[in-house]
Amino acid sequence: MPRARRSGARPRPTTLTPRERLLFEAGIKLGGIFHQYIGVPVSPRTAPGLARAIAEAVRLQPYVRSVKVGIAPARGGPVGRGRYGYRYLTAEMLTAEVTLGDGEHEVTARLAYDPALRYPLMQVASDERFDPAGPARGPRRRR
Repeated sequence: MPRARRSGARPRPTTLTPRERLLFEAGIKLGGIFHQYIGVPVSPRTAPGLARAIAEAVRLQPYVRSVKVGIAPARGGPVGRGRYGYRYLTAEMLTAEVTLGDGEHEVTARLAYDPALRYPLMQVASDERFDPAGPARGPRRRR
């Protein structure tokens, strides 16, 4: 049975590789996008601006090289009429891709709704390691 930690004792630091740190950060960023914005009112008119605002917010964070956010309001449920003709942002509407790098490594992760799973799936799309002595090697694709 594991020993209980003493009150005031600090946890031991975890050593992550640079790649693992970037993958962790990518997951945090995609999870943040998903959990912070689901439920926001959106319409075909406001979707592009909302997508840009989300991407710009994520670009402020460490390691981010690029962010792409897509919102497809037509994938949502019924809309109200007139002034109240909007939907709430749902998992089915949202896609995102983040590329993070630290100079030596670069990872790309994606968020997209998987209809077969009925779940917003986050996946590593690619990761690369760069050779400081020469050109970047090709990406190692992950599924």
